[in-house]
Amino acid sequence: MGQATKELFATVSTKGQMVIPAAIRESLGIEPGTRVAIRQEGDAVVLRPETLAAKLRIIEKMHGCTAGGPSGTDMLLEDRRLERQRELREEGW
Repeated sequence: MGQATKELFATVSTKGQMVIPAAIRESLGIEPGTRVAIRQEGDAVVLRPETLAAKLRIIEKMHGCTAGGPSGTDMLLEDRRLERQRELREEGW
C-alpha cells in the first residue's frame, strides 16, 4: 500500500482540527482546498486525498484488471441486440 516513512506528529486543537505535516502534504499533492476522505480502520484513522494524482494512481492499479473479458461496449451492444430481438418478437416480426 503506502510507502513506509517515519512517524510525524500533529496536535488536535480544541475544535478537532489538526495540521497535516508539510512533508506529507507535498508528497501526496495535498493543496488548500483538496478534498480528503477519512475512515476508521480499527484504532487507526486513515486519510486519503482526492487529488488528480491519487485518482490516477487508483486507475493505474485497476489497469488491465478486466483483460481477457468482454469490453463494456461489447456487453452493451449485445444487451441492446437482445433487447431489439425481444421488441421485434413482441411486434410479430
